[in-house]
Amino acid sequence: MMEIESNLLGIDIGGTKCAVIYGVQKNENLMLVDKKRFATTNVDETIETILSGIEEIMKIHGLTSLNTKAIGISCGGPLDSHKGVILSPPNLPGWDNIPIVSIVEKRVGIKATLQNDANACALAEWKLGAGKGTKNMVFLTFGTGLGAGLILNGMLYSGTNDNAGELGHIRMAEFGPVGYGKRGSLEGFASGGGIAQLAKMFISEKLQKGEKVPWCTLQELDQVTAQKVAEEAIKGDELARSIYETSAIYLGKGLSIVIDLLNPEVIVVGGIYSRNREMMESVVQKIIKREALSNSSRVCIIKPAALEEHIGDYAALSIVFT
Repeated sequence: MMEIESNLLGIDIGGTKCAVIYGVQKNENLMLVDKKRFATTNVDETIETILSGIEEIMKIHGLTSLNTKAIGISCGGPLDSHKGVILSPPNLPGWDNIPIVSIVEKRVGIKATLQNDANACALAEWKLGAGKGTKNMVFLTFGTGLGAGLILNGMLYSGTNDNAGELGHIRMAEFGPVGYGKRGSLEGFASGGGIAQLAKMFISEKLQKGEKVPWCTLQELDQVTAQKVAEEAIKGDELARSIYETSAIYLGKGLSIVIDLLNPEVIVVGGIYSRNREMMESVVQKIIKREALSNSSRVCIIKPAALEEHIGDYAALSIVFT
C-alpha cells in the first residue's frame, strides 16, 4: 500500500489556554510534531496570538498553503460548524459571533474546519484511541463539566444545529448539584465541579453533627476540589470514597440511558473517570447491569479514554484527519 503523508495544523481554543499544533498523518497514524501553548486573554489579542502562532510553526517547519492539507479548530460550544462561527461560549466571554474559520483562512490561506470540542475529542478517540475500529461510539468528557460526542453508523453526529450530545443537561434528580444551569443534572453529579459540590454537602452534614473531617475544616469547605476528594479517597478515607461512589452511581444511570437510546459498541469516558477508574468502574457497571437493557449493555464496553494527556492536541487535528 502506498504511504500517504499529510501535514495538518490544529487550533485548540479553551477558556484559560489555547494551543496551535502541528501533526503529520501517515495513513491511519498521526504523529504530533510541535505545539505552542499560550493564555487565553481578550478576543482580539487571543486571535492574533493564534494566527501568529500558526505562522511561526509554519515558518519553523517549512509549511506552506501548498504542502499543508488543512487546519482543524476545536472550541467549546455553542458554535455553528457549517458557517465556521463561534457563538458566545460561556467559558469564552466576548467571543460573540466570531467567524473564526474565515479569519484563519484569510490570514493563512489554508482551508479550516471548526468543531465543538467534545465532538473533536470523540473524533480523536474514534480515529486514534479507545474507539478505533467501531461504528457506534460515544465519548464523554468528564472534567470541569460533562459533554459528549456521538459517532453513529461510522459518522460524527452533531444534530440539527450542533447541539447533539449534551448529556450533561439531562436531569437525573429533582434536587442535587448544579451543572449546565440545572440542579440535579448529570453534569451536576458527574463532573469536577459537581463532585466538589457533592463534597461540600457531605462534609457539611458531618460538621453540622459535630463530627470532624480530618482533611477539611469548616474554613476550608469552600476550597474543596474534586482532586482533593480523590486524593483522600485513594488513601482510603470512607467519606471521600462515598462522594466518588455517589458520582459513579449517577454516571452509571446516565450511561444506562445512553446505552438504551443509542445501543453503542463502546462508551469512552475521559478525565476524572479515567484517572479514578478503580473507584468508579465497579459501581458504574453495577448500575448499568441494573438499569440498562441487557441486550444492549452486553454488547457495550465502557472504556477509559486512551489519548488522555494529549487528547486536546489530537482532537484539533482529528477534525481534518481522514
